[in-house]
Order: sequence, then C-alpha cells, then structure tokens
Amino acid sequence: MKKLLCILALVVLIFSCENKDKPQKPSNLISKDKMENILYDLYVINAAKGVNRKLLEDKGIVPETYILTKHQIDSAQFAESNAYYAFDPDLYKSIVEKVKNRLEKDKEKFEDLEEKESKEAQKRRDSISRLNEKRRDSIKKALKEEVSN
Repeated sequence: MKKLLCILALVVLIFSCENKDKPQKPSNLISKDKMENILYDLYVINAAKGVNRKLLEDKGIVPETYILTKHQIDSAQFAESNAYYAFDPDLYKSIVEKVKNRLEKDKEKFEDLEEKESKEAQKRRDSISRLNEKRRDSIKKALKEEVSN
C-alpha cells in the first residue's frame, strides 16, 4: 500500500512539473510603457472604486471600460499582453515596481498638498478667531466707556 502511494505521488509530481511554454508574443502587444500606464490607471481607479463606487456610477464611469477606452485597447489585447509580460516574473516585477514608485510619489504629493491645505485652513480659523476677539474687546471697551460716563 505504501509503495502504491509513493508511486502515485511520484506520478503526480512528474506530471505536475510539466514544462509550460512561454505564451507567443501577441501581434498587438502593448508596449511596456503603455502597460505601466494601464496598470497605474487600474490601481488608481480600483482605489477610487473602493473609496466611493457610487460617485463613479453617478458620473457614468465604468472603471474597466474607462481604462480600455482611455488607452484605446480592448480586453483581449490587454489580457494577452498581460499574460505575455507576467510569464517573465522579473520583467513583470519591474513594470509593477515602476507603477508602485509612481503611486508612492503621487501619495507623497497628495499628502503634502493635504498638509498645506490643512495649515491654510488653520490660519484662516486663527485669523477669524483673532478678529472675533478684537471685536469682543472693542465691544467690552465701548461698554466700559459708556458705563463710566
């Protein structure tokens, strides 16, 4: 029984180590730069979809269709090109790393912008508070002068 299980495991192992052929290069292969842009847009729109899908729907934006239209490709072309690039893990990793770097730069830029806007809003609130304080002080002063007269 043990021999049978070992032989069966060996047969399964041999057949599972089947040599996978690299997909043929599609005739309409998307360039690496364009693939980077497409993946970047996919990440951004998926994040937006996760944050507020209703807003996208209200604007009539269907994320997948939007990206295909924007980059003037079809889903088959994207799928074939994606499979072709994904077969080479190092190449695909380099494309994804570029996308990741772009996303991180954008994140830093937006965080800086958000911090700047927050500081400006705080300045406005402080300015309004100072004006209100001056107004209260002038009213108090006027009341004191009137009471003393």
